[in-house]
Amino acid sequence: MSLLRPARRRTRPAYPVLLVVAALLGGCGTDQPAAPPVWDAPTAVATGDQPAVPTTPTGTPSATPGAGTPSTTPDPAALRRVFPVRAGNVAYHPTHSGYPGTDIFADCGEPVVAVTDGTVLEVSRVDRFDKKGPLGPYNGGLSVSLLGDDGVRYYGSHLSAISAGIDAGVRVSAGRQLGEVGRTGNANNVCHLHFGLSPKCTGHDDWWIRRGVVWPAKYLDSWRGKGNRSPVAAVTAWEREHGCPRAPRGSSGAG
Repeated sequence: MSLLRPARRRTRPAYPVLLVVAALLGGCGTDQPAAPPVWDAPTAVATGDQPAVPTTPTGTPSATPGAGTPSTTPDPAALRRVFPVRAGNVAYHPTHSGYPGTDIFADCGEPVVAVTDGTVLEVSRVDRFDKKGPLGPYNGGLSVSLLGDDGVRYYGSHLSAISAGIDAGVRVSAGRQLGEVGRTGNANNVCHLHFGLSPKCTGHDDWWIRRGVVWPAKYLDSWRGKGNRSPVAAVTAWEREHGCPRAPRGSSGAG
């Protein structure tokens, strides 16, 4: 009598069944299709030319910066400012004849420097002043005007010399020498720097604005004492009220 061995049952792996069950369970309780996957945008990589900037995923609202988020725009009030004449023996008066400006008296040849970081707007290297006229456009003799990064135009005139490399469009930093104190133009043979504060307006050939529209003395006092008082608010307020007026009729005997 032969003994019949029962056939061995072949064991099947359970994971296909588990996958099917998982799929069935995943579809239970809802008739809505599964949500598509959400992809995170790749992290930006900083290079020497471009710093890393957080990327906002498409379709999501941009995050609103919090109160503590630093601004990438320079604060005009935080810009460094220095006294425009680099000399120990200087004097000036808080008033000026005819319009807001200040004459800073110092020896001829003393360095005249940029008050703050900015871009040179105009340079006059030739003294075209003539007492016979016209009075106004050429009163300043040799002069330099600078548009500060704070938006204020800083003007100095009656220079005896303009420094090499100081031309329209050139970037300068606070303290860079622009020229030397002199007595060109209608300086009446007295060594001094005429100093004016104004908005940019046209940026050229507007001598009646460029020569000064707000009183500089209180700012000069601050800068001379190593302070950093800003003329931005005063200049902005003046421009808001007056705009950029046209040239006055007649002539002017200053700056």
